[in-house]
Amino acid sequence: MPFDAVLCDFYDVIGYIDLTDHDQRERACGLAAGTTEKIAFAPGLARSAALGQITVEQWTDAITDGLSALAGSAEVAGELARGFVGAGCRIDEEVADLLRQVRRRVPVVLVSNSTAQIETVLEATGLDRAFDAVVTSARVGVAKPDRRIYEAAAREAGAAVDRCLFVDDRAANVAAAVELGMTGVVYGGPADLAAALSPLLE
Repeated sequence: MPFDAVLCDFYDVIGYIDLTDHDQRERACGLAAGTTEKIAFAPGLARSAALGQITVEQWTDAITDGLSALAGSAEVAGELARGFVGAGCRIDEEVADLLRQVRRRVPVVLVSNSTAQIETVLEATGLDRAFDAVVTSARVGVAKPDRRIYEAAAREAGAAVDRCLFVDDRAANVAAAVELGMTGVVYGGPADLAAALSPLLE
């Protein structure tokens, strides 16, 4: 086999956040589309949440504070913040199925720059047992493209870094994995993943 483990990103590869309901609530409050997202992903705040320096609840509270003046009340701001943080997730079943097939042969580890909220997302979508391990920036305290998160994922997989296939939609994250010796795939769609995994699907 060409790889002893597959390390895969989650958001925009396997799962896609569904903000349809949230966007409707924003419009109903007279806010411009993306207002909540802009506050939530302000560099300092987003980084603190992604690295686990603040909890999901503290992140939600900070978003609420940022929205309060814009939304007209703390109550409405809180509803918007909770709706954003707890938004549903659409799973690409074709991608999930490819990973299920590969997992019969090698470990599959999820590697995500995300808050602890991803654990709730995985449970809600029935994917909480779909991976051999879940490595998140919030848990390990470092984020892609820091080499330490890749090394942590390889350890969880029980594989040498040069025997890992790494899949991510961000070129910079893939480049960092390749620099470590991994085989990297910049994800653009299920066909990219199927091609990379083909030796393990035969």
